[in-house]
Amino acid sequence: MRAYLRNRTVAMEISAFDLMDWEILHRSPRLAVNLLASLANALLGCSRLETFTVDNALEAFGFGVFQWKISLLTGLAWIGDAMEMMILSVLGPQLHCEWSLPGYQVALITSVVFIGMGFSSVAWGNVADKYGRRVGLTVCMCWTLYYGLLSAFSPIYGWLLFLRGLVGFGIGGAPQSVTLYSEFLPVKARGICIMLIAAFWAIGAVFEVLLALWVMPTLGWRWLLGLSAIPIGIFVSFCYWLPESPRFDVLSGRRDKAMATLTRIARDNGKEMPRGTLIEYKQSERGQFKDLFSHQYWKTTLLLWFIWFANAFCYYGIVLLTTELFQAGDSCGTTQGAKNEPRCRLECKYLTSADYKDLLWTTLAEFPGLLISLFAVDYLGRKKSMAICFFMFSLCILPLFACIGRIALTIFIFISRAFISGGYQVVFVYTPEVFPTEIRALGMGTSSAVARIGALITPFVAQVMLRTSVYLTLSVYCGCSLLAAIASLILPIETLGRGLQESEHYQEALGQTTNVTSQSNGTTQSMDQ
Repeated sequence: MRAYLRNRTVAMEISAFDLMDWEILHRSPRLAVNLLASLANALLGCSRLETFTVDNALEAFGFGVFQWKISLLTGLAWIGDAMEMMILSVLGPQLHCEWSLPGYQVALITSVVFIGMGFSSVAWGNVADKYGRRVGLTVCMCWTLYYGLLSAFSPIYGWLLFLRGLVGFGIGGAPQSVTLYSEFLPVKARGICIMLIAAFWAIGAVFEVLLALWVMPTLGWRWLLGLSAIPIGIFVSFCYWLPESPRFDVLSGRRDKAMATLTRIARDNGKEMPRGTLIEYKQSERGQFKDLFSHQYWKTTLLLWFIWFANAFCYYGIVLLTTELFQAGDSCGTTQGAKNEPRCRLECKYLTSADYKDLLWTTLAEFPGLLISLFAVDYLGRKKSMAICFFMFSLCILPLFACIGRIALTIFIFISRAFISGGYQVVFVYTPEVFPTEIRALGMGTSSAVARIGALITPFVAQVMLRTSVYLTLSVYCGCSLLAAIASLILPIETLGRGLQESEHYQEALGQTTNVTSQSNGTTQSMDQ
């Protein structure tokens, strides 16, 4: 309204001049210059009041009905992702007995999924940065659903390996749901909201164990693979509702689409649209790999890659160690000789109901881990939260060096998994916050790809090395976790309370606009004097 009144005032002032006034101005150039400068300053003030950014709009809308809807939809993608991952801890022991597979082939069933994820994560990140977050996430979920259902009909080991690898290729794009979700959130709510969406991962992991407890004793692993694809199927059925990120549309030069999305958010949240014009900056080159290694981000990129690697290595390591150590029972055998080292005596042994129940208890550790992270992430900051989670994980692994009973084993695995899962959720908050919009999806994609390398290696440690040396296996996980704690502390950027960064060129353009406006104001003031 103030902008409207100011425009009316300027127009009335101009129209009020008659011919005699213009003649007076013609005779007094100084007076004319002062008048024109005043009018220009008024118009510049109007233009400043009539423009806004995506951040301004999202802050005005707050967290409302629209964000709850997109939380549920992207949460379905997370549930599906978690279920496809948790299958690995159940499928390996089952096929080890049913198909008489040696240890390395059992490990390959897990590793081939992570190989597919490693190859595809960067590709999905590029797709999301160039063609849109919505496009990348929808295509990868359709891919995962198709090959997830096909893998249930695998006739032999080779086909199962091939199809699960393709499932992994699709799952590699699942982290883009966090990229999309984060770009609809106001600054104050972002940390807690991304942590809350991580609750869907915990729900998916718990649901998969319950499903295995019900399905495996009667229907078998093929039904488990098929039924585990249901959440992704629901997501695909409703993905037509999923909007494109307005931040991406602005950088793509599609201001009309961004305005339509923002109008939709305002309507759902019961808020009014900001008055004026949405600031647009079109950037044709997005998702450039070299931008990750610019002077501003190269150190952050390398440290984050190692943190993601350690998170996946330790998280999936403790998941696989759970079933391996439970199968060994509470009988700690000893190797022959002077070492007197605990040894896992693993033969062909199906998981029992007791094993599934203990697996359920350790899986429930995802929820305490989430609560720990919710408290720490907005009070201690992202960096300290990650460091504490890594350090506590190492501390809880230490008792496993001793020959402890099954109850104590379950307790310490529960606590260690709580902390490492909490750290995993914090890094999902930190990564999209630290990278600008132009490379945000690529940053998430490459980090996820490096994480899959850690997840690819961990089955050979948790399922193969464990049978040779328990001490060496646990030492590897402790050492990796401690190094990741140090890497978290030396990250150069803390993102607590920091808005999502746009393109560097976009920020420069806004800065230039501000400078031009301030210079104009300064010129006007000097003329008035």
